[in-house]
Amino acid sequence: MFKDYYKILDISQNATDEEIKKAFREQAIKWHPDRNQGTDTTFRMQEINEAYLILKDKEARIRYDIEYNKFKQHQERQHRNRSQNEKAKEESQTKNQEQKQAKSEYEYSDFKVDDDLLEKWMANAKRQSVELAKQTIRDFKGVTKAAANGCLNGVVQLIIWVVVINLIVLLFRTCSN
Repeated sequence: MFKDYYKILDISQNATDEEIKKAFREQAIKWHPDRNQGTDTTFRMQEINEAYLILKDKEARIRYDIEYNKFKQHQERQHRNRSQNEKAKEESQTKNQEQKQAKSEYEYSDFKVDDDLLEKWMANAKRQSVELAKQTIRDFKGVTKAAANGCLNGVVQLIIWVVVINLIVLLFRTCSN
């Protein structure tokens, strides 16, 4: 199975290291749980992290680019070889399959990576990205919980101060009479 990391980060294959880093940040911000409350962004964050882990590493990117070029040639051959009718039928089947399984729109099961080392690195990047996404969610939940506790403590302190001030005012009035 092959993943189009350039498509995930929305960059071209000839992107510089700085452009890759910038695209990663933009995608991470765009799909961060803070910005998408009520939406499960875990899978998308995993893909973004996975793509970045491979593309930021010089050797991994060189190996990935070799496979990426093969993948692009494979797609072009498939496109030329299919008739419009076959293509429409396949797209219909693909849509049905995608509805049945929550599959990434950037994964291509019809293309296998030839480079065994790159395949291991990609699998490792996937594992790391899953852990990074889980950690992000844990951090988000922790920050939310801490903020809620802080608000609660602030409200309790405010109530105590209001009661104390009212008692002082009441004592002052009682002493004045």
